[in-house]
Amino acid sequence: MSKTMETTKAVKTDIPARMDRLPWSRWHWLVVIALGITWILDGLEVTIVGSIASTLKDPQTLHLTDVEVTSAGTVYLIGAVIGALFFGRLTDKLGRKKLFMITLALYLIATIATAFSFNLYWFVACRFITGAGIGGEYSAINSAVDELIPARARGWTDIVINSTWWVGTAFGAALTGVLLNPALLPINLGWRLAFALGAILGLAILLIRRFVPESPRWLMMHGRFDEADQVVKGIEQKIMTEDKLDTLPEPEGTLSIKPQGTVTFSQIAHTLFKKYPKRALLGFSLMVGQAFLYNAITFSYGLIFTTFFNVKSDVVAFYLIPFALGNILGPLTLGRLFDTVGRKKMISFTYICSGLLFALSGWLFAIGVLNALTMTICWCIVFFFASSGASSAYLTVSEVFPLETRALAIAFFYAIGTAVGGSLTPLFFGYLIQTKDPFVVFYGYIIGAVLMVAAGIVAIFFGINAERQSLEKIASPLSTTQDQDEAAIAN
Repeated sequence: MSKTMETTKAVKTDIPARMDRLPWSRWHWLVVIALGITWILDGLEVTIVGSIASTLKDPQTLHLTDVEVTSAGTVYLIGAVIGALFFGRLTDKLGRKKLFMITLALYLIATIATAFSFNLYWFVACRFITGAGIGGEYSAINSAVDELIPARARGWTDIVINSTWWVGTAFGAALTGVLLNPALLPINLGWRLAFALGAILGLAILLIRRFVPESPRWLMMHGRFDEADQVVKGIEQKIMTEDKLDTLPEPEGTLSIKPQGTVTFSQIAHTLFKKYPKRALLGFSLMVGQAFLYNAITFSYGLIFTTFFNVKSDVVAFYLIPFALGNILGPLTLGRLFDTVGRKKMISFTYICSGLLFALSGWLFAIGVLNALTMTICWCIVFFFASSGASSAYLTVSEVFPLETRALAIAFFYAIGTAVGGSLTPLFFGYLIQTKDPFVVFYGYIIGAVLMVAAGIVAIFFGINAERQSLEKIASPLSTTQDQDEAAIAN
């Protein structure tokens, strides 16, 4: 008889242990590619808007002001906040796979619609819906990745996946650098094609995602043990066939689960703020710091270069490419250290280091010793460290809370971090840049530096030693009927 939500007795299962003991394989790369595209799409979206900022001010396009251009970034982030909360709840309720298909489809529709914008209101409305789709993706994707990747590789995998945001940035920069060239395309056509081509990339990934299964851990928590077992058996068989293995290592340990299904909001609130208050503070600090820092730069990048360095709008995008490469190289270089040196040490180091370097680069900008090239070099160095730190924020909030609350916990901390640290940041910097006073902009940069350093200090005291630990050991599922050993994990 199938063990479904009608199960009244606890069921002993080794599904988490079976997933964690799997050797790395081509199947895991499928998961990384199919799900990691979310960050590429988000990076693409933000970069396109940042790169076309000056173009949208042209009378031949939408004829927007500096504040109107940056307000579109704020609306995008507000959409992401609302989308994260709405779809995050549905991800815990309806499943990881169903939601990462729905949210990507929503993104595609809204991005295509953006290409047909004819005034400010249509443009910002499409940006809002696009943001909602991307915000929903964060919950579904980070939940699925953490639950499908073995514990020993979860840290660097999650950090590298999150860093692919900058692959999208580099792609977007190269794309807009060509499409915004008036010698190649009319000024009112190139920026529209940039959004349309981004949608084509998303459509290709939507087709690949069909081959990624539902999370066996989610199925287990909803009483669908037989279905979860079949999914794991399918994964095991694929890996054994691909790697020509006769056997797999024996799983270590079992859980005794009495499924609860979708938990209530009161249970979620109790878990986040009563059972794990220090983890909640940690997640909040990390998300706010990185949200402010990144949104301060990415949404106003084009305006900084055109306003203070007299860089032509069709050339700005090319300054983003080396900046993006610095952000990619950081996680690729430092990512594995989060699984070896440890989460607490690496998170605090990357946050504090990037915060201090950001303050220094801001001061050099304010006193006028930097030009477009040296500003790019400074930011490459800053974000070499900041990129790993920002990625570790998403890793942290996705692994330190119980499975039943995982997607909504990711959504909550992303939403609160973005709302507090990021949603008004593009608009705020639009006003700062509009003064044309570098010292005024520097004061905004100091806020970002302080938030990053403060988050790094919080990580020193409240960080979690989650490296190479199973998700169930870091935070026991709410539906477990036996105490799990959390001796090595700080609360």
